[in-house]
Amino acid sequence: MTQPFLKAYSELLIRTCHRRGAHAMGGMAAQIPIAGDEAANEQALARVRADKLREVTAGHDGTWVAHPALIPVAREIFDAHMPTPNQHHVLREDVQASRDALIRPSEGTITRAGFENNVEVCVRYMAAWLDGNGCVPIHWLMEDAATAEIARAQLWQWLHHSDPRGRHADGSPVHLADGTVIDFGLFERTLAALPGRLGDTATLPGASRIPEAIALLDELTRACQLVEFLTLPAYARID
Repeated sequence: MTQPFLKAYSELLIRTCHRRGAHAMGGMAAQIPIAGDEAANEQALARVRADKLREVTAGHDGTWVAHPALIPVAREIFDAHMPTPNQHHVLREDVQASRDALIRPSEGTITRAGFENNVEVCVRYMAAWLDGNGCVPIHWLMEDAATAEIARAQLWQWLHHSDPRGRHADGSPVHLADGTVIDFGLFERTLAALPGRLGDTATLPGASRIPEAIALLDELTRACQLVEFLTLPAYARID
């Protein structure tokens, strides 16, 4: 939520809701407890605390988490900084979220790990979804249709907002932080390598449907027009 456009829309949400006397709810902390690794678990809890502190000090009236064990963590932060039942009095009249602020591109680079993680999240989530599971823990984060959709839409945008030579319409190169051109060759290699990266998939949710999920992600990503939502074509594949 530190990207400028995300900050702009979340603060505009508070201003809009409070002007109408409605609660402005915060977002989900996707972290889940990490068993057997105290240091990693504390890092995850620290991220949750920081996220909830940002929300309550911005003016949100409540929040939600991905795992019941994180409720006390979120409640502690909100109780400490929101002694009243809500924050409707926080009108955020200082917020001026212009059109340009709301559509400002993300800052930063596209890492190889980020690209590969998007592919993995899409495939593993869709495999589980096809098998009847709509909420899947992946790398100690709770992934749902919304987070998988973000990953899927990013892949489509990175690949389709460039011509076959791997360049944006303005001529600037589209590449990973390590200089690798982002094109369908990279996408194909990443998809092909995924089963090997996953190793023994027998215990993964929807393991038997991973090949089907790979094919579906390939189809969605190659579509000339962005499909409205990743689950729409997947409904036809439900048993």
